[in-house]
Amino acid sequence: MSYTYDRTLQGADIDEAEARVREALAEQGFGVLTEIDVKATMKNKIGADMAPYRILGVCNPDMAYKAIEIEPRVGAMLPCNVVLRDVEGGTEISAIDPVASMQAIESNALHGVAGKVRDMMRAVVNAA
Repeated sequence: MSYTYDRTLQGADIDEAEARVREALAEQGFGVLTEIDVKATMKNKIGADMAPYRILGVCNPDMAYKAIEIEPRVGAMLPCNVVLRDVEGGTEISAIDPVASMQAIESNALHGVAGKVRDMMRAVVNAA
């Protein structure tokens, strides 16, 4: 089982891809809680140069609330991450598969919520 759902936006730079992802996230009820510019962080912290790479920590409040009601410690696995990275010819979008990440928790109810979130994240990646 793959742990991400991926798509490459051919010809799109990372800024364009991020704008498209943010719009698709909003359409699915997600907000961006955290933003990490990994390229800038690596340069500042260890002097390493790398291709553009960003991580967006995203959350759909309704789904997060349901998950936390079922399993209060699930917050250790939240928010869902979406990665944008520069690849040859465009920008790759990778969204976490919450079903894969929740396999460590034995709860059919939580897996049901994770399945709904997976469908929403796939819709985001497909719409971007």
